[in-house]
Amino acid sequence: MKKLFVMLMLCAPMTLFAQKFGHLDSQALIQSLPEAIKVQSELEAQGKIYENDLKAMQEELQRKADEYDKTKSTMNSTKQAETEKALQDMYTKIQQTAQDNQQAFNKMQQDKLGPILQKVRDAIEQVAKAGGYVYIMEQAAGQPIYINTTLSKDVTAEVKAQLNKVK
Repeated sequence: MKKLFVMLMLCAPMTLFAQKFGHLDSQALIQSLPEAIKVQSELEAQGKIYENDLKAMQEELQRKADEYDKTKSTMNSTKQAETEKALQDMYTKIQQTAQDNQQAFNKMQQDKLGPILQKVRDAIEQVAKAGGYVYIMEQAAGQPIYINTTLSKDVTAEVKAQLNKVK
């Protein structure tokens, strides 16, 4: 029994060194994909549309508020209350529009980037299986504190090549 235990203890470190580790920069990889670049520009364009719409609404609210401030002294109390209510309603509408735009933007982002991210995940998995990697870790975004490049291979180029095959 002791001999078996000693054999296991001697073999265990060998199996640890036989494991392969890889790392990649998925952000750089995704940003290099033509379809991701196209989606990013579509998202930026839609974001500008939402931003311009909100800016126009805010400018209209500001214009009406300034107008109200100038004419407030000449209004009766009923007209003041109606105008203040209208201004409050406009403000509420702007807040709701901002929330709706954010939700629509997030959905658009998820719908358009989701398939690209899945394609990248599939390519990473294929490279990992083909290369016999135990782990492939994210290099960017501060994930690992240290990567020993002699023991861990950068597989970004391999995943990119795999993605090019999939097209």
